[in-house]
Parts: sequence; structure tokens; C-alpha cells
Amino acid sequence: MPTRILPAGADPDAVRSLVTLLSQLPDAEPQPPVADSTQLVDSLARLAADSVDELPEVVVVHERIGPVPALELVREVALRFPAVGVILVTTDASPGLFAAAMDSGARGLVALPLSYEELASRVQAVAQWSTGVRRHLGHGADVFGGVGGTVVTVSGAKGGVGATLTAVQLALAAQASGRPTALVDLDLQSGDVASYLDIQFRRSVVDLATITDISPRVLADAVFRHDSGLVLLLAPAEGERGEEVTDRAARQIVSALRSRYEVVVVDCGAQLSGAGAAAVEMADTALLVTTPDVIAVRGAKRTVRMWDRLQIRKAEETTVVVNRHSRGAEIQPALVQRITGTALARTAVPANFKELQAVVDAGRVHELDSRSTVKQALWALAGELGLAKAAEGTHRGGGRGSVGFRRRKE
Repeated sequence: MPTRILPAGADPDAVRSLVTLLSQLPDAEPQPPVADSTQLVDSLARLAADSVDELPEVVVVHERIGPVPALELVREVALRFPAVGVILVTTDASPGLFAAAMDSGARGLVALPLSYEELASRVQAVAQWSTGVRRHLGHGADVFGGVGGTVVTVSGAKGGVGATLTAVQLALAAQASGRPTALVDLDLQSGDVASYLDIQFRRSVVDLATITDISPRVLADAVFRHDSGLVLLLAPAEGERGEEVTDRAARQIVSALRSRYEVVVVDCGAQLSGAGAAAVEMADTALLVTTPDVIAVRGAKRTVRMWDRLQIRKAEETTVVVNRHSRGAEIQPALVQRITGTALARTAVPANFKELQAVVDAGRVHELDSRSTVKQALWALAGELGLAKAAEGTHRGGGRGSVGFRRRKE
């Protein structure tokens, strides 16, 4: 059976040389190369969504790839697709880099300039390892089961539009449906998840920021287990410490959570940080919450354009959620979709703060009455996104034309 090999690199000349050499290997079937980390992960996710048997046995990552650095990309691929063997191609074949690559989950390292014999040996060994793993686990679906949980980010078009409430209720809905769920507060300077759930905590996301290998024990020590069953990773109590959480740290933290929980909901707030940008880029679903008023919709449009300029997320890969919707409002969800150029959640959240005021003031958002139209809408949104089963009769309002929320299922 041919060995399927997926090359990945940003340098066209280097990738062309790599593909040429791979084509000469016996029983090799090189796939069309991908040019960056996002394309690589998306390609693998699409294949895994159809069938894990469709995944290539070997992925060859050139050191010149971005926007995610090569070692971090290797780590993410190894966590999300554990039966895919990754080979790193690099000019630095030192013992230090070799050890770092192995720690990240690579199955081999090939030095530049490329040698046919070395590349052939590494590809053969990694392909045999990949085939053995799949055979040992019995069926491709079992290889992927239990890893690569769904990541949903929730961002606000501006402050005060309800992003945190949305994130909390989505996480509660997922947990209530029996899916182990983690809620992360990456609104690093002004995160309010702890206040909404009335908890006192000692550890925060900052405690993981400098750890390069986040083991299950380290992760368990950093999270807070809420009475609802949610696992919480909270923003620091001292907002200035948020600067310690870099984009690299955020990638490692989200990857670690994704490998342990079926659903990871990330509250990114309304201000873009490096950590928040990394989470939005990694997410299967990126939600942008807005209210149906001119200022908030302008903020949503500005955010979408900024994400596009910074190559964080394309507009069509972003889903807008309209909060505080009413039928009499001049700005309706369909208009918001046209203005922003995004996908639109079918579920619009009604304007009814009276239902929320008591539980928000008490910090007991998890005790919001099930008869609340706001809760019904947010839990229906969780069902729409595939995070939970939507209850019959839940409130759905507003927009039409919901499309492709999750990168994996495209």
C-alpha cells in the first residue's frame, strides 16, 4: 500500500525540492503541499472528519512555516492526530533541537540539505510506526476518539455586548449534555468569568504561561472545578499579569485542554491580545458577539477586518451572534451579516435583561432559570454549534443563512 505523505512549508522552492525527492521514494504518494500551519491543520481536520483512514501516514513539516512556529505546529498535530507521524525538516540537526522535536511529538528529524537516503529511511520508519499504531488500535475512528476536542472562542464586538455570558452559558450547556467541558477566561486584563460564577480562586492561566510541557497533573493543579461540573481556567486577579500569557503560551494551553476535554470554550473578551488571537486562529468555531446597534455593529465590522488583515481569521470563517435582539429593532441579524461579511448564527438572543439581573448581581449565572428566554436561546445556540442537544421548543430568532461554523467540518 502506498505511503501517503503530506508536505508543509512556506518556502516554495524548498517545498518543490522536497516534493521532488519524496516522489522518488519507493511506494510514496506525496499529497499536494500546504503552505502554512492553518492549511495543514484544516486539511488534516477535514480528512479526519470524513474518516481517520483518510489521513496521511506521514506529515513532513519544513522549518520555514508559519504563522505557527514549526515545533508548536508539530505539537498540535501530534496532539490532535496521534496516528499521523510527523517529520521535521531543518537546517539545525543539533542534539538540542532533536530533543525539542521529540518532546513536541515528532517521530523523526531530517537535516537540510536533504539526502535521499536519510529522507527515505525516516519516511519508511515513520510510516511503519503510523501503520502499526492504527493496526494496534483496531479502527481509524478509535485513533481519533478522545482527542482533539472542539474549541469555540467567544469574542465581543465591543465591551458590554454579552460575550462572557454567552461563553458561560455555552459551556454550561455542553457540560449538561454530558460532554466534559473546560471554560477558559482569556480576557486577561478584565476577565469576569469568576465573578459570574461567584468563585474564589488562587491559580490562573498565568500559572501555565511559562510551562513548556503541560502534563495532565500540571493542568489539573491549575484549573478550578465548579459545582456545575465545568472545569475553569481563569484570568489572573491582577490584570497586569495578563502580559505574561504570550501567544505561544496560549497555543500550548489550548492544545493541552483540547487533548483532555471534549469541548473547550474560550472567552476572549473585546480587546485583542496575542493570546486571544492565537486562540481565535486555533478555534474550530470563532463567535463574535454583537448587539443590534450602530456602534456595536461597527465594532464587529472593525474586528472582522482586523482579524483578516492580521491573518487570524477570515470573515467567512467567523460567526456573528446577535445578542439583545428584538423584532422591532431597526438593525436585524441579516443586516449585520451583510455588513460584516461573516456567517450568521440562526439563533439570536432576545433582549430581556430583567431575567438576568438577579443572577448576574449575585454571581450565580449558572442558576439562571430554565424558563428564561435568554438561557433557552443560548442553549439553542449550543445545539446549533454541535456542543449540546438543543431542547425542543427553545427560542430561535432572527437571522438566516447559517453556514460552516466549524473548520473541521468544512
